[in-house]
Amino acid sequence: MTEASYTVEGMTCGHCATSVREEVSELAGVRRVDVDVESGRVTVTSDTPLPADAVAAAVTEAGYRLVA
Repeated sequence: MTEASYTVEGMTCGHCATSVREEVSELAGVRRVDVDVESGRVTVTSDTPLPADAVAAAVTEAGYRLVA
């Protein structure tokens, strides 16, 4: 298992967190997605490291922007 954290811009509420969590959870190998709206941090636990562009695409699909 690997864990990686990202910063997502634009999340302001629980609905935002749910949208991001649902999209990122669809990536192959993802086991857990924790979202902290206040800090903008998204922590992803997966079977293997995920390509950053795949995470960015999932966040974009949810309507937000990956900044780090």
